[in-house]
Amino acid sequence: MTGPRLALAAALLCSCTSPVADANSWWSLAMNPIQRPEMYIIGAQPVCSQLPGLSPGQRKLCQLYQEHMVFIGEGARSAIKECQYQFRQRRWNCSTVDNTSVFGRVMKIGSRETAFTYAVSAAGVVNAISRACREGELSSCGCSRTARPKDLPRDWLWGGCGDNVEYGYRFAKEFVDAKEREKNYVRGSEEQARMLMNLQNNEAGRRAVYKLADVACKCHGVSGSCSLKTCWLQLADFRKVGDLLKEKYDSAAAMRISRKGKLELVNNRFNTPTQEDLVYVDPSPDYCLRNETTGSLGTQGRLCNKTSEGMDGCELMCCGRGYDQFKSVQVERCHCKFHWCCYVKCKKCTEIVDQYVCK
Repeated sequence: MTGPRLALAAALLCSCTSPVADANSWWSLAMNPIQRPEMYIIGAQPVCSQLPGLSPGQRKLCQLYQEHMVFIGEGARSAIKECQYQFRQRRWNCSTVDNTSVFGRVMKIGSRETAFTYAVSAAGVVNAISRACREGELSSCGCSRTARPKDLPRDWLWGGCGDNVEYGYRFAKEFVDAKEREKNYVRGSEEQARMLMNLQNNEAGRRAVYKLADVACKCHGVSGSCSLKTCWLQLADFRKVGDLLKEKYDSAAAMRISRKGKLELVNNRFNTPTQEDLVYVDPSPDYCLRNETTGSLGTQGRLCNKTSEGMDGCELMCCGRGYDQFKSVQVERCHCKFHWCCYVKCKKCTEIVDQYVCK
């Protein structure tokens, strides 16, 4: 982000001091299709006023960077998809609900699961904006300007069009953190603890994308001799980001707010978390039963694995309530053969399998 525009954005954010209800979230951009700027009709209501879930500061950033909103929505969608993959075999499986909060009331609890959700969502925005820059979709950025790595062989060229993770990181920090930074809570309060928790986890998500971005190269030369290489910075597959953040989830640190308004470890025997680590301030619900107050959807009707001793096993998934067995018919491709040239032909095999669902 250029100096003058960054200063303007910062000034806009500082002007917003009223707390915003937690019921709405910018994550709702993932659930609502956003038109590209060139499709807006002259004289129509400004798009930023129509987007649900934005805080005042985010709405003003939207006015400055309308073309970015499409990709923020894409980033949020990839984050939701990754969250659901990482927790597909756990009691809480990152289910979305049909409202602007996307994940429902469960996000009001400052738990490990909430920590992961904030981190992977911030990472999704960095990922989407960085790639949009490289693909020429945004007027305010282009290819990465990262300096040539010192360990790159001297005869390799550095100059391919890389993913602009630097810009993606800076913009995601301004936009995603805006909702937290515009709040003004009493020092040492539970509300301030949750705000600091969200900011910490947002940063951890952004840093995961930045950390995993690596050098990619392409060979040049006669008959594939690879006598010359051109290299650039490339984002890691988002699944790797999700895997890293899931590891951070497993080792997340329990924190509390001090009288000075700082987060501190509940247990001093553990190492102080770095900016790459996830933190939480509330214990997690057990997610066993449906609870409208906490937003837990419960595990009734969830598929479980009878032979597993892990969280996907019927004993743990069903919280000791037992499970029902039923038969299901599965159709799969089988006996596939390659035919010259050039297609694969398969048969369809039908199998009856036992499945189990929680009572």
